[in-house]
Amino acid sequence: MFWNILFGNMAQDQDWANKARYARANNELLAHGNQPVKVVMMGNSITEFWEELHPQFFKDNGLVGRGIGGQVSSQMLARFRQDVINLHPLIVVINCGTNDIAENNGPYDEDITMDNIESMTELAKAHGIQVVLSSVLPTDRYSWNPRVKDVALKIRNLNQRIIEYCNSNQIPYIDYYRSMTTDAVSMIAGYTDDGVHPNSAGYDIMELKLMAMLETLEIYNNNK
Repeated sequence: MFWNILFGNMAQDQDWANKARYARANNELLAHGNQPVKVVMMGNSITEFWEELHPQFFKDNGLVGRGIGGQVSSQMLARFRQDVINLHPLIVVINCGTNDIAENNGPYDEDITMDNIESMTELAKAHGIQVVLSSVLPTDRYSWNPRVKDVALKIRNLNQRIIEYCNSNQIPYIDYYRSMTTDAVSMIAGYTDDGVHPNSAGYDIMELKLMAMLETLEIYNNNK
């Protein structure tokens, strides 16, 4: 039992990006899919909880959730081939950055986060996948790491970098942020239970923004 636990923990440590999380689901999707995957939702817990709370929305709109709680952009980049490229989706919607700012994997560096976002974008484009980038959601603190300072400012700055990158590269951008805050600091109280993650009402707002964007894309409309 000791050796099983030891080597089990070692294997988990080696899978830093948690590529195994969706391995079975990916294989099943590829084995039984008669239609192309429409949209992969690549993200962290915000994406993961979204599908858990509103599974019918994902099913009805051809969305495949690939969110993993706690992940930073570098982990998402590391599993991008397994969870996005190999599924050959028409579109990938990428939402990441809040856990980078929360320092889930060490000190935050805005340039490194943007490098990871740009790398995922370039990988998707190289494989003929339409990329949609989205904003980091508003919050002013992370309960699991209260030492992080100037959270709201860091989020605004990262969002501005993402907007500028999208504008320079003709990439569709979903601005969840402005619909989820009134003070450019925190999330509207009715849209969250913990200040960071949307609740069902918050996801309702995000769904309006997401679908409004997807319905402007010819590739999405042609594959309804």
